[in-house]
Amino acid sequence: MMWGGRAMRVWAYPAPCDLRKGFNGLGGLVENAMCRSVLGGDLFLFVNRRRNTAKILFWDGTGMCVFHKKLSKGTFPRLWLRDSLEPCGIALTTNELALFIEGCKLLERQSISMPDQTQNWLAPQSMV
Repeated sequence: MMWGGRAMRVWAYPAPCDLRKGFNGLGGLVENAMCRSVLGGDLFLFVNRRRNTAKILFWDGTGMCVFHKKLSKGTFPRLWLRDSLEPCGIALTTNELALFIEGCKLLERQSISMPDQTQNWLAPQSMV
């Protein structure tokens, strides 16, 4: 997904979160616990312990925005059970985020999107 000519990155907080937090509380988690800039234009996903509520925090260039979803039944996938947890957040693609919001349980087990190949395309190729 592109926003303002730049590819958006998605970072999930790597543990259950108290979603009573608002803009400042979630922004503090991004800055202090995840070691990322909340004003960088990335999307930050937070899920509560019962996994029935999620919030997405992002800066749109003019202000801070929060998307909040509470499920009437069922639960969101448990992303923090993945094998490759990063202390500064779990990297997701925008496709994985869309599937997460829809409740796709495959996300609990593994990443389902292709790895980012742009770095390989930009690297100079050696001449033989």
